[in-house]
Amino acid sequence: MTSAQWTGTVPVDDTTLAVTDTGGTGTPVIYLNGQFATQGYWRHTIAELGPDWRHVTYDMRARGKKSGRSADYSFETMVADVDAVLAARGVERAVVVGWSYGAFVAAHWASRNPDRALGAVMVDGAQPHDWLDDAMEQRIRKLFRRLSPLVALARPTGLTPRMTAAQMAECNIELGKVARASALGPVLDAITVPARYVVASGTSLGSKGDEQERIRASLRAVTERNPHIRISAKVASNHDKILKKDFAAVAGAVRDVAGTHT
Repeated sequence: MTSAQWTGTVPVDDTTLAVTDTGGTGTPVIYLNGQFATQGYWRHTIAELGPDWRHVTYDMRARGKKSGRSADYSFETMVADVDAVLAARGVERAVVVGWSYGAFVAAHWASRNPDRALGAVMVDGAQPHDWLDDAMEQRIRKLFRRLSPLVALARPTGLTPRMTAAQMAECNIELGKVARASALGPVLDAITVPARYVVASGTSLGSKGDEQERIRASLRAVTERNPHIRISAKVASNHDKILKKDFAAVAGAVRDVAGTHT
């Protein structure tokens, strides 16, 4: 079925989400952003894949300039919002692609929806590792308190969410719980569709030393346990630059899972 290009807002629960759908007859791909990022981060990947695909992007709750605030920013709500966006656009099956926080959402959605996920691509995220402890919680809260004035100044531009610094910190802390091996491991083990990781190198905002590389090393055991999951590429870019500099590797992983499925 052919779908026309569309940009607008989708009502969900107590809010609305800003959505862009390129339309067309190609294989649908839905893109899930980093925790405080916007759909614009995917423009290089979308351009690399081109018009033969149907690209659906959206800004999560309180992100970007148009998505509304909400009383609920929980991880489970973010997974449910994938269904809401796909239903609103009439998409039954799609490749799901996520970066950073979005990679965790993509892994959960693909694991729960084997009949609807054509494949999954996780870009430097969804690695099971117990990185959250009491000291890290305090570090996260301290970081966002320090960033609070900058966040407030940037909020009208859409570069930072319309959330308080405390809400942003709690979202990061919740992610640490979602990332624990005991929580995420079974989710990844249950994936039965083609899934690929594109892995960055080096550090990211707020990380120290080799923390990120130790987290990424957890993927070796994941791929050994589940033959549906592979590491598609290990790229030179760091976590924050991967979609800007290594979009070709991300696009390659999308083509791979779509081709494997067919």
